[in-house]
Amino acid sequence: MAKQEILLETGTNEFEMLEFYIDETTKKGCEPERLFFGMNVAKVVEVIESGNLENKDYAVNPCFLGTIPLRDQVLPVLDLSVWLGIERKRHDHENVIVTEFSKSIQGFLVSGVVEIRRLTWKDLIPPGKFIRHMNTKSIIGMVDTGEYFIQLLDLEHIVSDLDPKSAEETWKTTVKADQTYRALVADDSPTIRMMLAKNLTHSNFQAKIVDNGEEAYQYLLKLKAQAEIENKNIKEYLDIVIADIEMPLLDGFTLTKKIKEDPDLQSLPVILYSSIITDELRHKGESVKADFQVSKPDMNKMAEVAIDLIEKTHN
Repeated sequence: MAKQEILLETGTNEFEMLEFYIDETTKKGCEPERLFFGMNVAKVVEVIESGNLENKDYAVNPCFLGTIPLRDQVLPVLDLSVWLGIERKRHDHENVIVTEFSKSIQGFLVSGVVEIRRLTWKDLIPPGKFIRHMNTKSIIGMVDTGEYFIQLLDLEHIVSDLDPKSAEETWKTTVKADQTYRALVADDSPTIRMMLAKNLTHSNFQAKIVDNGEEAYQYLLKLKAQAEIENKNIKEYLDIVIADIEMPLLDGFTLTKKIKEDPDLQSLPVILYSSIITDELRHKGESVKADFQVSKPDMNKMAEVAIDLIEKTHN
């Protein structure tokens, strides 16, 4: 399967999701329960057969199955069911979904793959009462198909959870602003929100953190209304907007487009970031007038970039 782009048209709030499943063993004599999951197609390179991989007792993490050769690369493979706490019913012809993001490549073992679904971020229901016993931090949201729910996974959280010290080290910064700046940050991942908040707080920012683009936009509209009442400029309340590209309800591209098309908000600098900043995605960010775009492996530079943009717009 060829790798595809996150949004088919810039600012349409659309994305494509690869749907797959894990068969969970149930009581003896009963059919396994099929649990459905999804991941963003933009992070998928291809789907291959598993080759009957087995868990290694000596592995650093119990979900690590070892490595397999993939053309000119060595592919580390993770058993997704182990990480999610699911007892998988094993069968022949299982699949490994090969992904690439944050400048790393890894495979996830699953029971099987269903199809690619084209959705809008508004289709995504925030995780909550529908989540069962699994680690909720790994679930971005739910898609209701009418017959069953699909749980969209936060792959960055899964990978960073395997090596949290390394992930946190990547985000460290030594930059500090001479004065306190105010940032609005939107990201659906609890892990990313936590690390980004630490990064910005260390650099002398007051950060308002929200879970998705829609929350960010509603917050901006409240600030705009307040500015109108008090006859002030929006920049007297906020200095910068920092947003993930992939978010439920409203993605980063659409949020940026709304900001830059609003005469009262358009002066706010906007930084977009993603684990999959390709040339095509960078072009899309430029088309909605994002002021800067950062790849997640370079998130330690976020505060430095933000300070530079703010000081340029203040001059």
